[in-house]
Amino acid sequence: MERARSLPGRRRLLKGAALAAVPYTLLPGPRAGARAPAPDYPLAEWQPATRANLTAAHRPTTHPVDLVVIHVTQTDYANALAVFQHPRKEVSAHYVVRSSDGHVAQCVRESDIAWHAGSWQHNTRSIGIEHEGWVDQPHYFTDALYERSAALTAAICTRYGIPRDRDHIVGHHEIPGTDHTDPGPHWDWAGYMRLVTSA
Repeated sequence: MERARSLPGRRRLLKGAALAAVPYTLLPGPRAGARAPAPDYPLAEWQPATRANLTAAHRPTTHPVDLVVIHVTQTDYANALAVFQHPRKEVSAHYVVRSSDGHVAQCVRESDIAWHAGSWQHNTRSIGIEHEGWVDQPHYFTDALYERSAALTAAICTRYGIPRDRDHIVGHHEIPGTDHTDPGPHWDWAGYMRLVTSA
């Protein structure tokens, strides 16, 4: 996970400055009785990131989507969700996959731009998937995590017409200019891609 910000326009800056003067507790929340939106991926649970940590968009109309970026959280599942929900962290991903059972949480709508790749250009064109664990602790990369993540990635590829190959399903470390190493040397790319292509 890392910071990734867009270059805001004048209107967005003015709007942001006005909102900055209002405490978060006074900002309007969801309407009473409002239902949470259904996740884009039906097997996911909706766990929204704060709107302060993403850029609203209308993808793929405004930005084509042609990449899936694989991340590792470097923290536990619950803390990853908490980071995305903290308004000053300036980071988010579309999905988080839990290690123990492969449970999937969706944190950002696929139509919106999550701040996950460290590159605005890559953020606009990608879906980011975080995986619970640490790059140097391979026991977090369970069969359940790989299987559920691969099914999610395959569904995303189908939805956007993304080829199921390593040119379009990349690790965070492969984003130009990044200093991140995730998903790290213990991530089983060969096995993962077999699961993605067969899903």
